[in-house]
Amino acid sequence: MKAITLLSSGLDSVAALAIAAESLEIEMALTFDYGQRACRREIEYSRKVCEHFGIEHRVIKLDWLAEITHTSLVNREEEVPALSLEDIDEAAPTAITEASAKAVWVPNRNGVMLNIAGSFAESRGCDYLVVGFNEEEAGTFPDNSLDYVEAMDHAFSYSTQNGVRVLAPLIKLGKTEIVKKALEVKAPLEYSWSCYHGEETPCRKCESCVRRARAFKNAGVKDPLLERSGI
Repeated sequence: MKAITLLSSGLDSVAALAIAAESLEIEMALTFDYGQRACRREIEYSRKVCEHFGIEHRVIKLDWLAEITHTSLVNREEEVPALSLEDIDEAAPTAITEASAKAVWVPNRNGVMLNIAGSFAESRGCDYLVVGFNEEEAGTFPDNSLDYVEAMDHAFSYSTQNGVRVLAPLIKLGKTEIVKKALEVKAPLEYSWSCYHGEETPCRKCESCVRRARAFKNAGVKDPLLERSGI
């Protein structure tokens, strides 16, 4: 069975790739450039992850998506929300995390990416699209949910001749469980980039950084990325 993976270099996509690679032949990884702040870093780290697994890496530019996106993940004139550990509840969304999600929402981003990846998968005879969707983020990002995965599978049953399916190995996991599973399968987390910003080191203040920091703390291990960076 063959698959194409959507790879942002984030904790979730790197963990999902490592898990899927144990049982599937990963044909290619796709990284999308839609003008996001961390784009350069995501491409750099995704390339290193692909070198680790020995798989083809392709970057897809979506300039038009950057043009129509006005939230802070793309628009540098808007401020990315900074959160604390106390602002985040792993089990359920809060008013603060709902506002944070709204501030970084990109119009139909996952829908666009999955449909592009579906075209690649069908053309290469691949059965699956591997994604890092997970239960924790599904609370504020509905396009990370099991319902969304099932809806996309239904759509692909019509739009692809080979019935491409979405494989989300983290769909029932929170971030702490993801870290533990990623370490178990020896995912190259030293080259996983979760920060919404693209500086030399993670900001450790955006929601994605805070969720990641808490997950490694709960798992009782140091973040390999920070360790490699000497932080």
